[in-house]
Amino acid sequence: MFELNPGLSIWTTVIFVTLIVVLGRFGWKPLLRSLKEREDGIRDALDQAEKARVEAAELLRQNELNRSQAEEQYQKIVRDARSMAEKTKDEIVAKARQQAQREIEAAKDEIARDLESAKQQLRGEVADLAVGIAEKILDESLDRSKHSKIVDEYLKSLPKN
Repeated sequence: MFELNPGLSIWTTVIFVTLIVVLGRFGWKPLLRSLKEREDGIRDALDQAEKARVEAAELLRQNELNRSQAEEQYQKIVRDARSMAEKTKDEIVAKARQQAQREIEAAKDEIARDLESAKQQLRGEVADLAVGIAEKILDESLDRSKHSKIVDEYLKSLPKN
């Protein structure tokens, strides 16, 4: 059944060796070169991916730093605005108090003038009334300058209250 043919075995061996040499020279080297290029391409892609990951991590860190700086600036602006508002409020309150004090002083001055005017008017009326009563009592008429002198002396002798 199975016969060994020496010529066929030699030719099979020669063809196999020739095929190995031809493939080794023309097929194997390009195949290895192609595999090497693919391996290098994959390695480059992995390196680039690692670089991109590192850059993304750096960008994330920088973004977090910028966010924290922006938050600090926001807090500072809010503190400054509150401080300025408090200062402005204090200035407005102080000015209002000063204005109120000036108005109170002006009102006191006006009241004092009105009181003095009323006292003068009252003195004049009291003097006229006293002279009128004195004329009726004495039934004689005194001149106006004597009346005023007598009334002024009498009013000066009265207590100031």
